[in-house]
Amino acid sequence: MKTSVSKQAVHFLQFVPIAVLLAVGRLLPFDARGLLAAAILGLGTRWLPPFRNRIEEGLTRVYPDMPRSERDKIATEVGRNTGRTLSEILHNSEFCQKIDRFHTSGPGLEALQTARAQDKGAIIVSAHFGQWEAIRHVLKSKDMETGAVYRPNNNPWYERYFLKGILCGGAPTVAKGRVGTMAMVRHIRKGGFFAILPDQWVYEGPRIPFLGHGADTTLAPAELALKYQIPLVPAFGLRRENGIDIDVEFEAEIPHTDAKQMMVEFNNRLATRIHANPGQWYWLHRRWKRR
Repeated sequence: MKTSVSKQAVHFLQFVPIAVLLAVGRLLPFDARGLLAAAILGLGTRWLPPFRNRIEEGLTRVYPDMPRSERDKIATEVGRNTGRTLSEILHNSEFCQKIDRFHTSGPGLEALQTARAQDKGAIIVSAHFGQWEAIRHVLKSKDMETGAVYRPNNNPWYERYFLKGILCGGAPTVAKGRVGTMAMVRHIRKGGFFAILPDQWVYEGPRIPFLGHGADTTLAPAELALKYQIPLVPAFGLRRENGIDIDVEFEAEIPHTDAKQMMVEFNNRLATRIHANPGQWYWLHRRWKRR
């Protein structure tokens, strides 16, 4: 019981600064909230050891010769982009209405439109890069509503706000796990679309190359695409320098070969994006964690 009470207290204390930020945000215009969140998290990832050390771990692994000053700059950019993105997701009911900020391109969009016209499902693979929720907003605006797989937050105080935001992006929204997978499969078999972010460490995944190092990676998106003969389309939402406009690009679908090779292809495409804009990927994930 003591452990449970202690854990609840820790969760509450962790949520307090978020609650304060949300309360202040309600008094501010939409873009001002994003600026405030960007400023706070930019300082946090630059100076607070728990955040800074995780970013350093990834950056020094991928870019061992990068000067410290450049890593400092990227750490700040990671925090600023994360702050804006989380602010937009937490206020997703407003964010989804700002469709004029999303600039769409890429051949993958036509592949998705063809699948929809044929009443076939599709898998959209993206990453915690730039503003990933913009992808689902674009698809929803084009009558291609897309469900999402998400990882429930350990903090129940924060979880209710985060889940509420994700639900605005499209239905169904399912949690990672057996029950969520079954719901996703049912939706796909009925011709539904689903978005998956396979750029996190997974225990059961094979180790395949990512940014020059082996990373445990889920094969589930490719396996679903192969099993149900539906397109696997990578899509990325790159935030422009003004922090507001987002270039949503639907890349050419990944050819059907075998599941492992298809996810190697996805990792390679994501790596290209990260090398071009390292400050827009969420380096706080321990992507190369050992089993």
